Amino acid sequence: MNEIASIDKISRTYSQGGKKIEVLHRLSLKVKKGETVAILGQSGSGKSTFLSLLAGLDKPDFGSIEIDGTELTKLNQEDLAHFRSKNLGIVFQQYHLMSNLTALENVSLPLELQRQKEAEPKARKALEQVGLSHRLSHLPSELSGGECQRVALARAMVSKPSLILADEPSGNLDGKTGQEVMKLLFKLCREHEQTLILVTHNHELSRLCDRCLELRDGKLHVPKE
Repeated sequence: MNEIASIDKISRTYSQGGKKIEVLHRLSLKVKKGETVAILGQSGSGKSTFLSLLAGLDKPDFGSIEIDGTELTKLNQEDLAHFRSKNLGIVFQQYHLMSNLTALENVSLPLELQRQKEAEPKARKALEQVGLSHRLSHLPSELSGGECQRVALARAMVSKPSLILADEPSGNLDGKTGQEVMKLLFKLCREHEQTLILVTHNHELSRLCDRCLELRDGKLHVPKE
């Protein structure tokens, strides 16, 4: 299998109250196509920062991030946005759905931004795959938390991106609903042969992945059993 992501010695420092805090320190990681990788870490360990860098939403101070053969740190904002819309699917803890758009419109949006043909039929199919074909015309405010996250999954998957980035996707849901959503995420990634990098503090969830790493002191470690 070829590598889909190659992260080489990235560092990220923030200023807080006049002090510099290094969140990530010369962190490196290689991920193969089709692999599922869990990144564990306590609150404040830098998990979300790491995912933001992989998504091209932030840039490292040093180091390189190559995804699907493209070096993200060399792209301008416009090229980054284009790359992200085609190659990455991002699932957030807070869903980040457009409140004034229906479920169908939310899922159609990435395809419309790419000017893809048949955006609506593709969005309908994606919502059908997550079990929401009966909720197409509902606004996020009319959906439960679990349904909102399913819409977010459909939106992340609809462009058939090669890499899915998930940031605590079950964090806002009750235990049973969270398990159902995560089961669905893994199922869809397998079916579409997509790579998954999952950021979580949930050890049980991390065991479902092919590989588990722990973010500690700015670097990735193999967790102690």
